[in-house]
Amino acid sequence: MSSTIEQQVFKKRRFVPARMIAYGFTKTGSGYTYAKDLMDGDFHAVVTVSPKGEVSGTVIDRMNEEAYAPLRQQVREGAYAHKVQCAYRALLEDIADACCERVLFSSDQANRITDRILMTYDVRPDFPWSQKRYQANGAFRHADSGKWFALLMNVKWDVLLKNGDQTTVDVVNLKINPARGAALRAQPGIYPGYHMNHKNWISVVLDGTLADEAVMGLVADSYRLTKKK
Repeated sequence: MSSTIEQQVFKKRRFVPARMIAYGFTKTGSGYTYAKDLMDGDFHAVVTVSPKGEVSGTVIDRMNEEAYAPLRQQVREGAYAHKVQCAYRALLEDIADACCERVLFSSDQANRITDRILMTYDVRPDFPWSQKRYQANGAFRHADSGKWFALLMNVKWDVLLKNGDQTTVDVVNLKINPARGAALRAQPGIYPGYHMNHKNWISVVLDGTLADEAVMGLVADSYRLTKKK
């Protein structure tokens, strides 16, 4: 499974309701909806944003009033379907620029945890890796030693589940007491530490599986365990 056009465009974006209304979105019981014609009226796009900020979209072919199937297919550059895809992406990018604010991480929970770490420990993440694939990895460090106690990353589900899923999720790597390892890893949302010693580290998925308070409890343990003696 690969990421959708919407997931690509709205990654690390947070919707601002007032901006959405000003742009032309209509508030509904299930979130917000915006509609606009594309390609000189040959197509009609409908974009929906759920209460959780998840974006979905449909492009209707006016010729037959049906969803345009090639929208999500791989097509060669220059083909007519490619032009429709580009027009739809341009609409999404305009919505993102007008209706969203940029955030450090992809998921709402990752950004909430980042705010909680700042309030609790007065620590902001730094992004020390130059390689493109690691540039979004944020390290939270002790001020006195520079040693990190949390590492927030966006990884493919496949690295956690080994199921071929190529969609991504925010995780935070945290140090644990090895004696608690088996019990922690048995909990939903907690996995062996990605790229870390599985005995001493865990990866916690930041998709709401664990409540913020539970995540912050594990952050507190990691902060204590990595503190300079």
